[in-house]
Amino acid sequence: MDVKFEICCGNLQSALNAQQAGANRVELCSALSLGGLTPSYGFIEQARKRLKIDINVLIRPRQGDFLYESEEVAEMISDIQVCAKLGVNGVVIGALDPYGNVDMDSCRAMVAVAKHLGLSVTFHRAIDRAANIFAALEDAISLGVDRILTSGGKPTAMEGLEIIAKMNRCADGRTIIMPGAGVNSGNIKGILTTAGVREIHFSGSATYDSPMVYREGVSFTPANMGGDFTRMESSVEKIRATIGAAL
Repeated sequence: MDVKFEICCGNLQSALNAQQAGANRVELCSALSLGGLTPSYGFIEQARKRLKIDINVLIRPRQGDFLYESEEVAEMISDIQVCAKLGVNGVVIGALDPYGNVDMDSCRAMVAVAKHLGLSVTFHRAIDRAANIFAALEDAISLGVDRILTSGGKPTAMEGLEIIAKMNRCADGRTIIMPGAGVNSGNIKGILTTAGVREIHFSGSATYDSPMVYREGVSFTPANMGGDFTRMESSVEKIRATIGAAL
């Protein structure tokens, strides 16, 4: 089965681990605990220098909703332009209007810039917050995006599996439907088989203890987000196990 595996990576080591484990592509982002934000240019640059596999970059300027002001759209377009200069393969975008529809004007502007610069475009999980996910699917397809990352409007891909399968049937080859959220070695085969898809997105992440010895002083990370002395990284072992379970 010809499947492409995309790994969501919140730091450079995660991206290197993903490549070592056999991933086809990485999605670079920061602040995974907030759903992912645009990573630093330094991260993108170093990843491009050190990775041979494809690199997509999340374009999301802040946490929260996907309703963006014109200034934020301009910021995202600038980020897309920088990503092209840094030599990545694609960008991951999305925006909604106040009523939960795809913001066609904002997305059209971002897609146009990305395509002009030779970048592929993924519509991200903003689609999972749409008022009507199938109407949003058609809108995203009309924008000319190359793929749509989705959990079927549910917290995880397993919970939204039947919807994802229906989205893939509706897309009918006009774009790639790529499930993501909660994908692991125990469910990846079922997701691929039931949804009938050939691309899938996961992080394969594990929690690691910080090597810091001195741990006194002010804390900058809330305890419910892991505190200052834990790190999340994509695990070579978890990625390999998940890919192996799919094949």
